[in-house]
Amino acid sequence: MGKRIVSGAAVLVLALAAILTGGTCLAAVLLVISCAAYRELCRAAGVHVKSGPGTLEAAGYLGILLYYVLIWQGENGAALAESGRLPLFLGMLLIGELMLLMAVYVLTFPAYRSEQVMAAFFCIIYGPVMLSFIYLTERMQYGIYIVWMIFISSWVCDTCAYFTGVTLGKHKMAPVLSPKKSVEGAIGGVAGSVLAGMLFSLLAANQAIPDRSVTWTFAALGGIGAVISQIGDLAASAIKRNHDIKDYGTCIPGHGGIMDRFDSVIFTAPVIYFLARILIGA
Repeated sequence: MGKRIVSGAAVLVLALAAILTGGTCLAAVLLVISCAAYRELCRAAGVHVKSGPGTLEAAGYLGILLYYVLIWQGENGAALAESGRLPLFLGMLLIGELMLLMAVYVLTFPAYRSEQVMAAFFCIIYGPVMLSFIYLTERMQYGIYIVWMIFISSWVCDTCAYFTGVTLGKHKMAPVLSPKKSVEGAIGGVAGSVLAGMLFSLLAANQAIPDRSVTWTFAALGGIGAVISQIGDLAASAIKRNHDIKDYGTCIPGHGGIMDRFDSVIFTAPVIYFLARILIGA
């Protein structure tokens, strides 16, 4: 537990520093985290080879690097973003990455199986692309405030769900997949995130977003994000169960790997981004 608290605090400090700095620093930190998440997922899904990154996995790293360079360049005022063609180029990049993986598949045949190719592409979308919405959220209008809802709806939910489950939990939510999680804990996590979202809005966001109160909007972001975060947590657990592994990695003592710590954030990041676009018009 001591290692878990210390390493968790270190991750929190890193997140605070990266988000408060924002821009290029945040993009660079997310690139490193995304590559680590991709490696862990590749190992879990059987894409990684023991002798080191194989050709298929290396093609994925190349696609991740190009993806982050493109969103960094586009969201920092480049002509690509100003022309409104950034989504088009991102789509082209993802299709191009799939074609690159397929090219590796056919040119090295029979070194890889089709299941490994599909897993490699899934690992790129599931980890790196979904994590990139942290950066995309931070760069939108009022994003420096909205981006915190990604972590509030994930980590506050996780903490509140744990303590509520320990004290009140009686009904199992997913007895086969995660026996320790309870319905009461899930409800407590959502309630805690809603309250945290409202409190954050009252202390910071309302003063920064002019001409309107966003208290209930941030409460909705917290509640919806909390529900989604628990699905993300269970999804990552299901993958581990399918591949008979305890943790994705060991880089965060007491927590496991990047995927073990950011499993819920991966799901909440794109949800908060799109909800903010709809509800706040950011």
